[in-house]
Amino acid sequence: MPLAYGFVKAKMTSLPRLQSKPVHHDKLEEIQYHLHFTLDVDGADWDIAANVGTDNAADLLKYKIVQNFHHPIVETLRTAPAGKTSLSGTCALPALDFLRSTILDDTGGWLESDVLDGSPGQEPPTQLNAFLSKAFDNKNDVYVFGRFYTDGNGVHDVHMNQGSRSRYLHRAGDDSNDHNDIWQDGALLLDFGVAGWVAYFAAFMQQTVPTDELGNPVPSGHTI
Repeated sequence: MPLAYGFVKAKMTSLPRLQSKPVHHDKLEEIQYHLHFTLDVDGADWDIAANVGTDNAADLLKYKIVQNFHHPIVETLRTAPAGKTSLSGTCALPALDFLRSTILDDTGGWLESDVLDGSPGQEPPTQLNAFLSKAFDNKNDVYVFGRFYTDGNGVHDVHMNQGSRSRYLHRAGDDSNDHNDIWQDGALLLDFGVAGWVAYFAAFMQQTVPTDELGNPVPSGHTI
């Protein structure tokens, strides 16, 4: 069965904090960075791990921070109940697929993250931290799309979840792989009310598109 995927709609219970995590890729190690914060989901604190980049110049993050985000999905989300919404196996919005849906229409080009080392002022952590801190202060609704933790309460893989190669390839009949799939992309959306929405989308440079119906990159693909 597909990996547990969906979104949570909730208010923040902690300010974001930048954390690093070693990740092994085919005998190479890089440090990936996440902004962690907690949300009150159905009365419990859920950990959110939003990818914001890496120290590997060959695997930087492509990202968009879209201010005044407009898309029909925002009305669907505003009327959605607070808490957890499962979208596993869903092949239409509000499940996200950067390649098969309109979610990225009119959102502009991709930016390239800094080579992160945890220093202040690097992007996208600095800008995203500012928007999340504003949502915390104003008690705005925050929407996090991604995979649900298999151990404990939380959401991770808040980035494109298709187009990876090597050991991350999705094998037909095996849905245990934690990387490639269609209609399982991650994102952050912040509802600032009359001030509008802010959306955060991300993908890694080593993920390539287009992808097949398993979410695997096709031959001769290119970065998003």
